[in-house]
Parts: sequence; C-alpha cells; structure tokens
Amino acid sequence: MSGILPRLVRQGLTDLALHPRASIGAVFSLTLITFLVGLFFMTLVTLDRQLGMARVETVFQVYWRPGTDIGRIRSAWAEYLHLPGFVAVKTYTPEQAMAELGARLGRSGASAGQLFPFLPADSALPATALVSLVPQGPDPEKWAKETEAYFRSQPGVARVAGTPVRDEMGRAWKNVSRYVIWPSVAFMTVMLGLTVGNTLRLLVLARAHEIEILQLVGAFNRHIRLPFIVSGAVLGIGGGLFALLLLYILHAQIAEVLNFPPLFLRIHFPPPPMSALLVLAPAATAAISGALAVKG
Repeated sequence: MSGILPRLVRQGLTDLALHPRASIGAVFSLTLITFLVGLFFMTLVTLDRQLGMARVETVFQVYWRPGTDIGRIRSAWAEYLHLPGFVAVKTYTPEQAMAELGARLGRSGASAGQLFPFLPADSALPATALVSLVPQGPDPEKWAKETEAYFRSQPGVARVAGTPVRDEMGRAWKNVSRYVIWPSVAFMTVMLGLTVGNTLRLLVLARAHEIEILQLVGAFNRHIRLPFIVSGAVLGIGGGLFALLLLYILHAQIAEVLNFPPLFLRIHFPPPPMSALLVLAPAATAAISGALAVKG
C-alpha cells in the first residue's frame, strides 16, 4: 500500500497534464470565482477599518447672535484654523446663510423679505461656522465638553451644537462588527466552496468514461478517488493563488485612490486569515468534490 499511494498521487498530477484544456479552464474558473470573493473581503475589511477608526471627526456648529460685529466673527473664524485636531471649517455670513437657504428652497437670489415676508425685516439668519475637529487625548467625551465650552466662551456666540456623528458611528460599528464581519466571511466562504465544488464536479464528470473503465477492470474506489482528490486540490490551490496575485496587483493600483480629503479612505488588503481562506477553501472543496464525484 505504501508503494501504491505515491503512484496514485503522481497519477493525479499527471492527469492534469494529460487534460491541459480542461485543467486550464478549471483554474481560470476557480481564479475568477475566488477573485470575486476576494474583492468582497477587501471591501468588507476596508469598511471595517474605516468605520472602526478611533480618530474620527466631530463637527461643531457655532451660531452668533444677530448684530454681532462681522469683523469680530471673522477673527474668531481665523482662530479656528489653529485649533488642535483641526480638519476643516465652513463659514456663513448672514447673507451667505440666507442665500444658501434660498437655494435649498429652490429660490436662489431671493431676499429675506421675499423668502419670509411674515418676519420682521431685521430677522436675518445668524452667522454660522461648521468646525470639524479630530478628538484629542484619551477621553473624547471630556475633550468634546471642553471644546464646546471654548466655543461658547467667545464673545457674541449664541449657541453651540456638537454633532459627533462619526464618533457615534464608530462606536456603534465596533459593537456590531463581530456580528457582521465573520458571519459574512463564513457565508461567502460557503458560497465559494459550493461554486468551486460544482465547477470541479463538472470537470470530473467529463472524465466519467475513465472512471467506468477503471471500475470495470476491478480497481477499488479509493484507488480511483485519490488521483481525483490530488488533481482537485492542486487546481484549487492554483486558482486561489492566482486570485490572490490578481488581488495584490489590483490593491497596489487602487490602495490610495480614495485617500484624499475629506474621504481619507485607504483600501486595505484582506488580512492573513481571510487570504488563507481564499486558498484553502477552494483547495479543500475541490478535493472533496473530486472524491464525491467518484463515489459509488
């Protein structure tokens, strides 16, 4: 038996060379399937890293009292550029705020009196600033309260509203990611296995006449099955490795495509456990498919 096993393994490898078209077609099919699943993994990992970032932005909306000197307001806006963790600031004078509101209402260029004729003439919108900052220090909540207090302390400021949307999103994603990431990976791995299995079973069934001949001459099923298991495993490993190579080349080209303000989104390659699945899952499924195709 010890002498038969190496011969059967060599036979499995030889069969690939004896059927080059079928083998190449199977590798291409496995590569395409695995590559698509790898793209899903890459997207999933990128979203997980982006949503789970520890350093995310908080937006503060600062409103001034109507009638505050615009020179003082512009001076405050200039100070915001030097705040720790500064990302961006968007400012509106009362006139700009009214023009923005008119544009959103579909009446660009309309005056305050035309937009709201029922309001007093001096009821202009307040000067406004939207300041985006990255939290500083180990305690984001304490930082947010201190920063909001700083904005409130400025002369002429009527109201400050903090909207840590991305902070809340990051914390929420960390709480649910374990229920999303690996279940999704498991589901896609099962789908990959089923698709690879069907592809390899079609390849093996195309050689059904060889199996019948071997059975007619009295060969045991285990002796018939082992070369197909070896062939399937080699094809699965080959398809998985080619898919990883294509993913690596694609990632090298697009990793920094979206890494610009305000997105700062860096595309991440699947981590080693996911990359290993892209090779091991096709190999294992292809080997099992080769064994089951000969069963009986």
